[in-house]
Amino acid sequence: MKSLPSRRGAMTAGVAAALSLALAACGGGSGGGATSAPAASAEPSKSAAVQDALSKPAELTFWTWVTGIEKTVARFQAKYPNIKINVVNAGQSADQYTKLQTAIKAGSGAPDVAQIEYFALPQFALSKQVVNLSEYGAAALKDKFAASAWNQVAVNGGVYGIPQDTGPMAMFYRKDIFDKLKLEPPKTWAEFTEAAKKIKADNPDNFITSIDPGDAGGVDSLIWQAGGKPFKTSGDSNVSVTLDSDPGVKQWVGTFNTLLSEKLVDPQPGWTDEWWKAMDAGKYAVWMTGAWAPNGIMNSIPKTKGKWAVAPMPQYDAAKPMNAENGGSSVAVIPQSKNIPAAVAFAEWLNSDPEAVKSLNEEAGLFPATKVLLDDPAFRDASVEFFGGQKINQVLSDASAAVAPGWQYLPFQVYANSIFKDTVGQAIDGGGDLAAALKTWQDRITTFGTEQGFTLSNGG
Repeated sequence: MKSLPSRRGAMTAGVAAALSLALAACGGGSGGGATSAPAASAEPSKSAAVQDALSKPAELTFWTWVTGIEKTVARFQAKYPNIKINVVNAGQSADQYTKLQTAIKAGSGAPDVAQIEYFALPQFALSKQVVNLSEYGAAALKDKFAASAWNQVAVNGGVYGIPQDTGPMAMFYRKDIFDKLKLEPPKTWAEFTEAAKKIKADNPDNFITSIDPGDAGGVDSLIWQAGGKPFKTSGDSNVSVTLDSDPGVKQWVGTFNTLLSEKLVDPQPGWTDEWWKAMDAGKYAVWMTGAWAPNGIMNSIPKTKGKWAVAPMPQYDAAKPMNAENGGSSVAVIPQSKNIPAAVAFAEWLNSDPEAVKSLNEEAGLFPATKVLLDDPAFRDASVEFFGGQKINQVLSDASAAVAPGWQYLPFQVYANSIFKDTVGQAIDGGGDLAAALKTWQDRITTFGTEQGFTLSNGG
């Protein structure tokens, strides 16, 4: 896919502090979590200006860390030669956000367009550091995208980014290990636990999977997949955090307390050389992650070719299957831009034009957010040799359609992620009580949000 760790990376405390200053500067609470897209149409002059911009000279700077995206950008410039795009890798995830925050605060040096992950977007939207694209007609694009993707850019009544890629969760598993132990891909979490026991019995040094103690996004996704909705924002400043009482959270806690206490999963930081070597050697039989994973597997552990397969995520209730997103980014426009209409036009083309979407998938390895590709038989039916010829896009596209609605990130999720390792991560790493650790995380989130001017509650 791309520079993969950035899809899941926890934000640093420095970035959290910088963004918290922006929140305070805008009065402590003028935004919130993802809500439905606005129904209001754009101002005619602004909407028309976006189309007109494609035929006028302009120079734009685009900050992104996606490897290979230059090929898609080149296609745009070939089609619209009047617009020059300067692609800049300003760092991945947290590094880019720090630089972006600094440039915005300084009043100069910011790009026209920037890649921003879904979990971080509400904070930038809240502090008005990205353009509300609904004012430029972007709401009309809603039906082009998977609902789970669009819901992540529709924040507090506005549209603050164009979905670029998604990460519907799936279970990537070592078929060679499963075949050796005569295991079927688990369809339920109860079956998953039993499979974990058999893998451990076969080799005490092996695990069914690993869990990263520093990856808030990974745990958020697993809670989402359990039906959890622990973060809710209503109005301008009312935030509810129910990590201690949400039914989905409790479901996840029950499963993973068992898996961790019985040492059936390995608390291990991801994306390190050690982790990839363990994946290569078959120490972990399963990787539960976003649909962007295939390129990472193919590029990082190529000798495992033919040993992998993909299956849907295990379910808590097989009669009511549900899924979640893990990762994904939007492309947002920065108000500092001197040519906002051209920036909006570029962001829209890059992420919704069929030629661009296909290029992003084939040349940059991004899993699509757009229905034009998700529903395309040629995409769905493509056999992937590395995965033994399996038509993995069928599984992954169906996983996208199964994402449970209603998930929201906090309007200060960047901060929440930055303290995850020191709260929930300690319980994961040390085999402690996940419920107690989640309560500690909740208490610190609540304190921070209150200090920023939000009205926090732990229920309702």
